[in-house]
Amino acid sequence: MTAAAPIPYLELSGDSHELGRQHGAARAAQLRAFLDDGTARLNHLLDVPVSPGSLQPVLDAFRSEVEACVPDLAEEIRGLADGANLTRDEALLLQVRREILGYRSTRRRGGDCTTYARVATGWCAALAQTVDLNGNLDDQAGVLSIRRSGSPRQVLILSFGGLLGYLGLNSDGLAVGINLVLGGPWQPGVPPYLAVRHLLDNAGSVDEALHLLGELRLASSRSLMLCDEHGAAWAELMDGRMCAVTGTTLVHTNHFLHPEFVPFDELNVFARNGSLRRLDACAQRLRTLPQDAPLVDHLALLSTPPIFVPDNGDIRRERTVATVAMRPMLGEVCLVGPQPSAQPQIFTVGATRTVADR
Repeated sequence: MTAAAPIPYLELSGDSHELGRQHGAARAAQLRAFLDDGTARLNHLLDVPVSPGSLQPVLDAFRSEVEACVPDLAEEIRGLADGANLTRDEALLLQVRREILGYRSTRRRGGDCTTYARVATGWCAALAQTVDLNGNLDDQAGVLSIRRSGSPRQVLILSFGGLLGYLGLNSDGLAVGINLVLGGPWQPGVPPYLAVRHLLDNAGSVDEALHLLGELRLASSRSLMLCDEHGAAWAELMDGRMCAVTGTTLVHTNHFLHPEFVPFDELNVFARNGSLRRLDACAQRLRTLPQDAPLVDHLALLSTPPIFVPDNGDIRRERTVATVAMRPMLGEVCLVGPQPSAQPQIFTVGATRTVADR
């Protein structure tokens, strides 16, 4: 395995504001540089430049939704701003950046995330996925260990560029992954990345997470993969509606799978064909993977094309910036960055180490 720079790991504890303040203070220089790089690199991806000032009405609308639906996270965003010496609009912009991009950057021929969950006896349940993003965001990756005052749960989150949520697991044994799907209107609501964090903060099982999801109005379409020791589910969300499927082995890529949503799929033909290829490749590889395979074998399953999408130098094209495998019952996250041959890092509830330490 090759050496790679370790992904930063932050331990955060306290009330909502303090969690954000600690996060912001630890990443202040990186977040300032990111925001100053074409408004969090949005202007490298959009045809019409934007700025926090030009986005003021949009940010105000999102702020109202976030404060109403997930007030703890709204307060954490304010803490992020205070800790990193950002304006509160800038801190919010980091959370809604993907919604501001809209459909535009995914009408290309690039890849996107491939996610699966498999439940087996004992500790062998696993959720794994590639993280495919544009904007060269691998330099913005970090892992957050979160202990909120008064909560019995610890949460481990993979984050990019100040996001309070992206994917992860909690100490109750719930893991959550995420896929982009395109359909329905995108409008102010709860950003899906914040929804993932909300589930991990407040749900201890797949069933509880599905219930909470049904109470949220997401800002944009997504599919979430959920896994605990008893079962797995994917939930497709679009335009205030949710369709979910449960099972013990589930795979999802970037086209809608539920019959109710298939007619509304907005993927272009090239992206859809790529999504179908990745779905088939993942399902085939998963059938040959032993039930008790170590997490590094789950990473290997995802580490070659067509599932792994290499960098071709185009900042607008989605590429694999990280690969993640999680054991929810062990509170364990195994993570490698954009070099699949690099030595993975292992993060657990309460600790972090490399594979060599095991």
